[in-house]
Amino acid sequence: QVHLVESGGGLVQAGGSLRLSCAASGRTFSNYAMGWFRQAPGKEREFVAGISRGGITTDYAESVKGRFTISRDNAKNTVDLQMNSLKPADTADYFCAADRSILARRASYLYDYWGQGTQVTVSS
Repeated sequence: QVHLVESGGGLVQAGGSLRLSCAASGRTFSNYAMGWFRQAPGKEREFVAGISRGGITTDYAESVKGRFTISRDNAKNTVDLQMNSLKPADTADYFCAADRSILARRASYLYDYWGQGTQVTVSS
């Protein structure tokens, strides 16, 4: 079992920045690739960014590429999502998730553990 807790969400104006953090406990964190997903009201949950077990390989949705950066610290059991140049379209609940794969995958059903989410609201 891996327990995930997100933090760092909030209200920000368009063009601003937020840093989300996800703290993991339980099984060995470095055995899991990690992903960030988001879900806006009335929409499907979508992949945002992923990072491999060792933190070497990252992947981003086209909509956030160049604006968001995912990173992890296996010594601290955390994975962060730095979000810059935020847009109203980024408004959603953001979730971190753990995947037993070596590389983070984009399909949400492949992930084994999920956090409760943190809300991000970007005003125009």
